[in-house]
Amino acid sequence: MITVTSERIAALCRSAAQHLDVRVVEETGSTNADLLAALPTLAAPTLLVARSQTAGRGRAGRSWLSAPGKSLTFSLAWKFSLPVHALVGLPLAVGVAIAESLAMFNVQVRLKWPNDVLHEGRKLAGILIESAAAGHVPHDASWAVIGIGINMALSESMSAEIGRPVASIPWLAELDQDMLMATLASGLAEALVQFEHEGLNAFTPRWNALHAYAGQPVMILDNGRVQQEGVAVGVDDIGRFLLDTPAGRQAIMAGDVSLRPKE
Repeated sequence: MITVTSERIAALCRSAAQHLDVRVVEETGSTNADLLAALPTLAAPTLLVARSQTAGRGRAGRSWLSAPGKSLTFSLAWKFSLPVHALVGLPLAVGVAIAESLAMFNVQVRLKWPNDVLHEGRKLAGILIESAAAGHVPHDASWAVIGIGINMALSESMSAEIGRPVASIPWLAELDQDMLMATLASGLAEALVQFEHEGLNAFTPRWNALHAYAGQPVMILDNGRVQQEGVAVGVDDIGRFLLDTPAGRQAIMAGDVSLRPKE
C-alpha cells in the first residue's frame, strides 16, 4: 500500500530519529535541492520524502529517474559538529546504514564503491551527499544533505531509459511505506550519530563485509575511460578504494570515478 504520512513516520521512528522534522510532499523536483535551499531556516535535522520526484540527481549531475509508487525518494539534512572535510567517507557509512536497515525486511544487498547499493548484482539504491558549512559560528559545524533513491518496482520501459541493470523488488512497494521509511530514517540517524563520534572506522569493517566485488577483477573508470584495473580489495579507514594491481596496491579516492566489474 503506497501511503506516506509525516506524522506516522515520525511516530514509528526509533529514538535516534525522534527529533527529526519529517516532511512529505506530493511532488518536487529534487529533495536534495529543496533541503539545500532551506538549510539557513532549518531548526532541526529534517527528513523530506517526495511521493514523486521530477528532477532527481545522482553523482556528477547525472539524472536519477524514479516513478511514483515504484520508487522511494527522500533526503535527510543533518547537522554535524564537524567541519565539511571531516565528512569524507560519509557515503560509505550511509551505504552500510541502508544495507542494515533493508536486512530487517529480509532484503539482502551488497555495496558498490563509492555510493551504490546492489541487489542480485543490480542497482537497488543510490546515494548523493551534498555538504555545506553551517554558517558563521562555530566554524567546525557543517550540514550534510543525504539524498537516497530506492528502486522498488520500476517498469521495463523506465529500466530501459535508465540504461543499466536496475534491481526490482516489487513486494517492497507493497509494504507499509511509513514503516519502511521510519526504519530507514532510524538506521540513518543512528549511523550519523555514530559517524560523528567514532568516524568512518566504525563502518569500514561493515562496509567490507558487504562489498559486492571483493576478490574480483574490476576496472576504475573516469568519464568512461579505464584508469586502473586490478583485483578489488575493499576500502580503508579514510574511504579510499583499495585495488591490487601488477604495480602493487593502489588506493583510489572517490571523485567522478566509477567502478565496474571486469568482464
